[in-house]
Amino acid sequence: MQRLTALRACRYMARMSQQLPQNKEPVLRMVPMPADSNQHGDIFGGWIMAQVDIAGGVMAARRARGRVATIAVNAFVFKQPVLIGDLLSFYADIVRVGNTSITVNVEVYASRNPEDLEVVKVTEATLTYVATDAQREPRSVPKVGHE
Repeated sequence: MQRLTALRACRYMARMSQQLPQNKEPVLRMVPMPADSNQHGDIFGGWIMAQVDIAGGVMAARRARGRVATIAVNAFVFKQPVLIGDLLSFYADIVRVGNTSITVNVEVYASRNPEDLEVVKVTEATLTYVATDAQREPRSVPKVGHE
């Protein structure tokens, strides 16, 4: 029985990886729980927004090599509902680096129904972060390579 479960898990992961964005690693993976949902079983938009902010902040902090703070949510689109038990994968890309700011695009995919796997893009957003110092004042983003 345990071997069969492991085999199913391997097949599930193989199917999932074929449908998620290729050549990209997720910044964050989460499974929403019943406490994150409304009375109809849909996950609260605010919960999703918080997770998107975390994923974007991880990418911005890597690029800034330190502390960042969210200064703007430039765009946020909910494309499909998120359900209890969906495996959410958050992918982030830096789209702009300014003197003190970093703009990040985040895409969220839900993997659901492991028996007949379905992967859907549920959310996309663009957020801007500012690099900050220890006193939480804006600081310059370090230059990298060809910048």
